[in-house]
Amino acid sequence: MASATDIEGARARPALGPRWVVPVKIVVFVAMLFPLARLVLLGATGGLGANPIEFITRSTGLWTLVYLCITLAITPARRLTGLTALARFRRMIGLYVFFFAVLHFTTYIWFDKWFDVAAMLKDIGKRPLITVGFAAFVLLIALAVTSPKAMVRKLGRRWQTLHRAIYLIAALAILHFWWMRAGKHDLELPKLYGAIVIALLAWRAIAWLRVRLRARNKRA
Repeated sequence: MASATDIEGARARPALGPRWVVPVKIVVFVAMLFPLARLVLLGATGGLGANPIEFITRSTGLWTLVYLCITLAITPARRLTGLTALARFRRMIGLYVFFFAVLHFTTYIWFDKWFDVAAMLKDIGKRPLITVGFAAFVLLIALAVTSPKAMVRKLGRRWQTLHRAIYLIAALAILHFWWMRAGKHDLELPKLYGAIVIALLAWRAIAWLRVRLRARNKRA
């Protein structure tokens, strides 16, 4: 999952060479499984607290948001550091966003609703918290399905348009997280991640404006 600006070429300082990319990707891949391994360990040792469903729901939701922020941060980090090889991690981390979103959604439909479709549809229609979360998940499905390189080639420019939905997903995720914590008056983390997402989206908006201004100046 990536934005249109992510596929632009860029001048860069010496980046991680090909020999480093594969081992580093393996390390990152394994490291990003830590939240799941932690949940499994806590579940096996009775460490999920008095409300295991709520613990799992909050944990999988939070890590979905963490990985989403990392995905959005890759392009700014690449541009600022000149490490073009960072772009090679974007799709893998983006798919981890989807993976933890699936775990988060599965916890809701299985352990919370026990596959009661009527109850879920009622939630989607009446609870904004669920509505925005479900909308973000549907968009994530579309991005995950079109992540393979074959789909990039097949969709062409439409792929770029579709993957700009990552910005909307980020906004919906923050709203979902905010409403989830608002009921318990626990907004410290939503404010933190909201600020991070706003900063990342602002950076991209400024970068887009600079590109448009350069193009206008060249035409002038």
